[in-house]
Amino acid sequence: MRNVLIGGLCASLILGLSACNDEANSKAPETGKTATAQAVTKVLGSGIEFANFDKSVRPQDNFYDYVNGTWLKQTEIPADRTSVGAFYDLREKSRDDVKAIIEEVAATANLKPGTDEQKVADLYRSFMDTDTLNKLGVSPLVKEVDAIRAIASKDDLVTYFAKSQVIGGGTPMAFYIDVDAKDSSRYATHIWQYGLSLPEKDYYFNDAERFVNIRKAFVEHIAKMFTLAGFAAPQESAEKIMALETAIAAQHWDVVESRDSTKTYNKYQVKDLPTLAPDINWNAYLTALGADKQGDIIINQPSYIEGLGKLVKDTDLPTWKTYMQWQLLTHFAGQLNDALDNENFAFFAKTLNGQQEQEPRWKRGVATVNNLLGEVVGKVYVKRHFTPEAKDRMEQLVENLRGAYGDSIQELSWMSADTKVAAKDKLAKFNPKIGYPNKWEDYSKLTIAADDLIGNAMRASQVEHQRDLEKLGAQIDRDEWHMTPQTVNAYYNPTMNEIVFPAAILQPPFFNMQADDAVNYGGIGAVIGHEMGHGFDDQGAKFDGEGNMRDWWTEQDLKEFSDRGTALIAQYDGYQVFDDLHVNGGLTLGENIGDLSGVTIAYRAYKKSLNGKEAPVIDGLTGDQRFFIGFTQIWRAKIKEESLRNRVATDPHSPAEFRALGALSNMPQFYTTFGVKSGDAMYVAPEKRVKIW
Repeated sequence: MRNVLIGGLCASLILGLSACNDEANSKAPETGKTATAQAVTKVLGSGIEFANFDKSVRPQDNFYDYVNGTWLKQTEIPADRTSVGAFYDLREKSRDDVKAIIEEVAATANLKPGTDEQKVADLYRSFMDTDTLNKLGVSPLVKEVDAIRAIASKDDLVTYFAKSQVIGGGTPMAFYIDVDAKDSSRYATHIWQYGLSLPEKDYYFNDAERFVNIRKAFVEHIAKMFTLAGFAAPQESAEKIMALETAIAAQHWDVVESRDSTKTYNKYQVKDLPTLAPDINWNAYLTALGADKQGDIIINQPSYIEGLGKLVKDTDLPTWKTYMQWQLLTHFAGQLNDALDNENFAFFAKTLNGQQEQEPRWKRGVATVNNLLGEVVGKVYVKRHFTPEAKDRMEQLVENLRGAYGDSIQELSWMSADTKVAAKDKLAKFNPKIGYPNKWEDYSKLTIAADDLIGNAMRASQVEHQRDLEKLGAQIDRDEWHMTPQTVNAYYNPTMNEIVFPAAILQPPFFNMQADDAVNYGGIGAVIGHEMGHGFDDQGAKFDGEGNMRDWWTEQDLKEFSDRGTALIAQYDGYQVFDDLHVNGGLTLGENIGDLSGVTIAYRAYKKSLNGKEAPVIDGLTGDQRFFIGFTQIWRAKIKEESLRNRVATDPHSPAEFRALGALSNMPQFYTTFGVKSGDAMYVAPEKRVKIW
């Protein structure tokens, strides 16, 4: 499905003053306060994790390794994970916190049916009860398998594409409802390309040995899943599914094209859809979705839908039915018996991503509750883990960043006065959301049973689909969140012009209530700036302050902006992840602009917050040093090679190391702070450094 949400960052244990090394403490200046004064004054630490430093690395050569090198050398990735680091470890903490909430609710006797508490407890129980799941086997899917086997025509097939999506199964085209990018006062229906099991279209065509082996393993995996499920002709079916998915992949747009908001906005009148794909019964499809009353629809990748229509016509019905059985089985495999669950893990987690062991079942149970009843547990989470003081401080930081961004726009030498007015208008209309929603999601229409995990998942998908349908023709819901409070992430939504920071990310090392402002501006300040930066990245800059996609740039300003983006693409294209793999600068452009804008504006806001005064030296570090270290330590991460290769192919974020190095290598203030000179590995000649905002 299309994910319109952007951003993503995080955190782990912070070392305060008492935990700093002796060398750092010996450099700390005397405060000059009396013991009595110190007793009543809150002393803020640096927030710097000194134990992670590798002093054998010169900061001028690789600042990421200098700040995180010892941690990188000493840290092993657990067998049940593919990554560790600041972001990922904070996710683990959030999961522990949510587990405590769920288990407390689940331990309560005689919960009233239909209450949120009963739903949380029984959903968790339905996932944890493996005895029942093993007894049930694939029987929870029998009704849908029978429906697929009953498909008697291509019109029936297209109708089932819609029905499959409504219950949470697979489909070759994904229907969704979102704000109309060119009319942000209304919701519109959309269709996005879908239907592949492997991460991206290149996996079906790349002739490198790794991809050849993945394709071979994938066919073997399908055959094993069909055998375990008792489906007919496992090997023959696996080969047919692979062939059809390859044909579907051939029609897909690549990941760079698909992130272009201009190219993916193609509004059609529903009555004209037969001219695009005459072999798809559009009336049957939209009626099955409950969206047949809409006059128009946005087709994100028209050539894909055109190609899919030809595949519907030219591929025999039995093959399509086999493919739809596979889509049903693979989408629900993790909620079936141990044998299917383990085989699903063996391919998608182990073979594709290098994860050696399944996570403990409770972790996946927590994820299930978060996915289906997220805001129910979110209410309790924020009461326990997000203080009013933290929200107040975040609101102040956001406004400080907004002010700094406005100053930076005003001072841009490459932007004309007219474009600056429009840019500052957009900035002023940013809507920040911090911590948790003003209005919580209503789950009253969702029925949850302790002995029906698949049914719970299907009913949740149906309720969510109906909730989306009810948006059509209604006012835009500006209170809606697309992440739960316990999610360690953040996002910018261009059609709402909003920046959103869930409570769970507002913890160290991103946001440290016990630390001096320098590290907070380097951490959460850069996150805030990053999300604001998405409003002015290569795609966000196409939207105005009202959330409408329109051209608000002068021709010359747009050329200047585009030229800077082209330079940033070239910079990141040059970063080598492995001997045979580089960063895709085109795919990661938006996030790279966000990172560069974020740290640049956060630094400006930090300096502005000092009101002309010198920052105190804490733990032997100046304020500027703490700022840049604070920024770099949030990107601390270690990822399995298999997983990292997949991410480089599909993830619009650069690998963590280059998110730090790429942004800092363009900042003159970093050069001054750490004495970076020509000949140092991080040195980039001034005329080649990229400055956008």
